[in-house]
Amino acid sequence: MRNIFVITSRELFSYFGSSLGYILAAIFVAISAGLTFYFGHFFDRGVADLKAFFQYHPWLHLLLMPALGMRLWAEEIKLGTFEFLICLPVKIIEVVVGKFLAAWIYSGLVLVLTFPLWITVNLTGNPDNGVIFATYGASWLMAGGFLALSACASAMTNNQAVSFVIAVTMCFLSMMTGVELIQGSFHGWAPEWLTETVSQLSTMSHFNEISKGVIDFRNFLYFFSLITLGLLINSLIIEIKKA
Repeated sequence: MRNIFVITSRELFSYFGSSLGYILAAIFVAISAGLTFYFGHFFDRGVADLKAFFQYHPWLHLLLMPALGMRLWAEEIKLGTFEFLICLPVKIIEVVVGKFLAAWIYSGLVLVLTFPLWITVNLTGNPDNGVIFATYGASWLMAGGFLALSACASAMTNNQAVSFVIAVTMCFLSMMTGVELIQGSFHGWAPEWLTETVSQLSTMSHFNEISKGVIDFRNFLYFFSLITLGLLINSLIIEIKKA
C-alpha cells in the first residue's frame, strides 16, 4: 500500500507540474459549460436541474479520458524510462494501480471545478441535490472505467496518438452496446437473455441508471469490475513487455 501511495502522489503532482494537467482541466470546464448553456439551453428550460450539464459527460469523457490516459505508459516507453520503472523494487500491479489512481483522482478534481454550476442551479431553484450528487458519482465512475481502458491502450504502444485512437475506440464500443440502435439489431434472432446481457455491458446504460438516482449495487459493481479488469489486463501487458 505504501508503494501505491508513493507512486500515486508522484504521478498526481506531475499533472500539476506540466501544462497538460491545466490544459485538460480548462478544456473540460470550458466545453462542459458551453454545452450546458448554449446547446443544453440551461436557462431556457426553466427547470432547476443539471441534466443539460450531465447529458454531455459521456461524450466528453470519451475524448478527454483517452487524452489523459494515453501518456500513462506510452510516454514512459517513448522516453526510455519504462525499463527503469519496471526494474524498481515494486510490483507491476502497484505501479499500474498507482498510475491509474493518480489519473482518476485528477479527473475527480476536474469534476469538482464545475461546482459553480451546482451553486447556480441552487440559486435559481430547488433542485434534487441527491440526484445531482449521484450523477457526479456516475460521471466519475465512468471516467474511471474509460481511464482503465485507456491505460491498457497506452501500454500497447509507445505512440500516444495510436494509444488515443485505440482508447477512444474501446470506450466508444463500451458505450454503444446499450444504444437502442445496437439493441434493435439483436431483436428477431437473438434470445432475450443475450440482448439483455449486451445491454448490461454498456457504460452508458449504467451511467443513465445512476443518473436517475437509482442506487443499485449492480451499477457500482459494473464500474468497479470494468476498472479491475482494465487494470489486470494492463498489468498483463506490462508483464509481457517486461519479459
